[in-house]
Amino acid sequence: MADPALWWRRLALTLAAAAALPAHAIPSFTEVRQDFRPSDTLVLSQEGEVVQRLRTDATVRRGQWVPLADISPALRAALVLSEDKRFYEHSGVDWRAASAAAWGNLWNQRTRGASTITMQLAGLLDGDWRQGPGGRSVVQKLGQTVAAQVLDRRWRKDQVLEAYLNLVPFRSELVGIDALSRTLFDKAAHGLDDREAAVAAALVRAPNARPALVSQRACGVLRDLQQRPGQAAARVDCDALDLFVTAALQRRAFGASEGMAPHFARYLLRQQQAVPGAAPVPEQVASTLRAPLQRFAVQTLAQHLRELQGRNVEDGAVLVLDNATGAVLAWVGSSGQLSQAGEVDGVQALRQPGSTLKPFLYAQAIAERRLTAASLVDDSPAHIATAGGLYIPQNYDRQFKGWVSARTALAASLNVPAVRTLVMVTPDAFHRQLGALGLPLRESGDYFGYSLALGSPEVPLLHLTNAFRTLANGGNRGPVRAWPGQPGAAPVRAIDAGAAFIVGDILSDGNARSRTFGTDSVLATRFWSAVKTGTSKDMRDNWAVGWSQRYTVGVWVGNASGAAMHDVSGSSGAAPIWAAVMGFLHAREPSRVPTAPKGLVRQAVQFGPLQAAPEGAAPLPLEAAREEWFVPGTQQARFAIDAGPADDAVAAKRGTSPLRAAPATAETADEAPSARILAPVPGTIIALDPDIPPERQRLQFVASGGRDLRWRIDGREQGRGARSAWPPWPGRHQLELVDARGKVHDTLQFEVRGAGVRAAGASPPARR
Repeated sequence: MADPALWWRRLALTLAAAAALPAHAIPSFTEVRQDFRPSDTLVLSQEGEVVQRLRTDATVRRGQWVPLADISPALRAALVLSEDKRFYEHSGVDWRAASAAAWGNLWNQRTRGASTITMQLAGLLDGDWRQGPGGRSVVQKLGQTVAAQVLDRRWRKDQVLEAYLNLVPFRSELVGIDALSRTLFDKAAHGLDDREAAVAAALVRAPNARPALVSQRACGVLRDLQQRPGQAAARVDCDALDLFVTAALQRRAFGASEGMAPHFARYLLRQQQAVPGAAPVPEQVASTLRAPLQRFAVQTLAQHLRELQGRNVEDGAVLVLDNATGAVLAWVGSSGQLSQAGEVDGVQALRQPGSTLKPFLYAQAIAERRLTAASLVDDSPAHIATAGGLYIPQNYDRQFKGWVSARTALAASLNVPAVRTLVMVTPDAFHRQLGALGLPLRESGDYFGYSLALGSPEVPLLHLTNAFRTLANGGNRGPVRAWPGQPGAAPVRAIDAGAAFIVGDILSDGNARSRTFGTDSVLATRFWSAVKTGTSKDMRDNWAVGWSQRYTVGVWVGNASGAAMHDVSGSSGAAPIWAAVMGFLHAREPSRVPTAPKGLVRQAVQFGPLQAAPEGAAPLPLEAAREEWFVPGTQQARFAIDAGPADDAVAAKRGTSPLRAAPATAETADEAPSARILAPVPGTIIALDPDIPPERQRLQFVASGGRDLRWRIDGREQGRGARSAWPPWPGRHQLELVDARGKVHDTLQFEVRGAGVRAAGASPPARR
């Protein structure tokens, strides 16, 4: 029989040779660093600034790779003292410690293991050497020993220590020093002090030990740290350390998401992963966001919503697109801590757009040559027959302005003219137009009917803003882009270029808008811009969407829950945010008037007289003369309406004579002729328009006949003359038309619903 000792030596050499084969396949430090993947992805702005950190791996919690120079010296010292005191002396294997461990095992003495930091790193790099539930086999131990020596020859000591600190599991799902320090200590790895370093080193030895055991081991490490040369001697309070460890192990400061663009980051990563053949989520992702703009939009939204406290408003969203490229320059999905639904992305949530759909309706009507910007449309009561009965659209204030131009109807956001325009275009045709603009409507045009003109469907801010960008680009619709080089379809024609230009010209017209918002409106920018506001039913959604030469900005304000806001108009809700963001974009950048597309005709136009001019007064034109843009073949120089039939119809309904000179009667010379109230009609209900600034809303009183007329509301005089404008006040009111002697010529009752704004120095009318 052969010598047993020789047999064992040959067996050991055979096992070592077998173990050495995979050990020599150890990767280089550079390869390990390149293959490292954090559980989070960093989204970078155009400037290279991190705008969002987002967790993308739910199986493990890794932070960023931390260079050794950025790791606390206290932690480096604590780890070496705790795990491998001769780390800088041995060649990967501490043979002295291995001999002591073997001798202790022989005599059943409890000793500290002989596994060095280099050997542990070998186990982390190659699963073949990793310890299982029953410990390592002989082959595994031999292989780990050989691999550690290979590592020590190929890597520098600082590389070994750096890789180990970034790959070692600390506790539960936490892997690497960045995840540990941010989760348990809420700080970066370079800021760990002696106490925190001792806790971290204790967790390396027993990652999932009970807090008491971690505290006990950390106390020993801390003593060793404070006994280093050059350290001032200090007493270690293990009881205080125990309290600190207990609190630290319960802390979870490393949130799954951090930054100022969480909703955009999720959108960006979903879009990237949807690309065919997409690679795994990288450590860093470049985006189209502008960090300064994103920061300003976040701050502006939060500040304005704070100013609206008390009006039941807590949510909002802001989106900024580059007109030329479709790049997302800013994306604020919610108001953050101000909201109870901060995770809901307001940029992608479906909400009712209100009047913001009207520009597309008028653009379609102009393109189909059904209307021009100067065409007169009737803002008067309408009863439209539908399959379900009569559809009776109303303006919010229940006032009707008579014949107005399409320019005024769109700029002043009048509802009845919009519905009349939809009757011409048809709901199905308009539904197809909205689809061509990329607005995702789940139901057909017949489902919405004529309410489609007033924004009854639900659309996301993302698609609505991009549809307005289509107007900015002359009717060409292109995709939204979230990262540089994002693939996408080429732009397609969605709206006639001439019609898109005319609608933009209307929405940039401060004079046309002044009838509703005034000349000093927040919508009036110092540079060229076009904008449309909108408010949905019951003030649940408030919008401002518009564009300049280079940018399109969309803003939504409301409540994610769908709750109604209180007294939030188009000028007090989304519009101030829109104006602030636009102002930031153009602080040092001009916005010039766009050039009209070839073929459009510009011509001077005049308008016919008002139908209901006060008796004896010179007739005024329906609107002021101006120059107007026309699609070729639709231009004309004069727009007027025959006054006779309309006045006779009003007179027949009221039971009074029309606005014409009346024949002489038997009244005495000093007795004023009888006067009648023409507007409002008896039983009128006025609902205040949330799109119009409350201080700009007025109820017009119109009378015929009589001299020196006075208007009394609930017994108080509120105006004089044949015409008077009154700021509506909520409640039921009695209106009287009297003369200078106090004789009552006519009376009626009406009701105002909504919130009123008191005129300067005025008091609410007496209540009956």
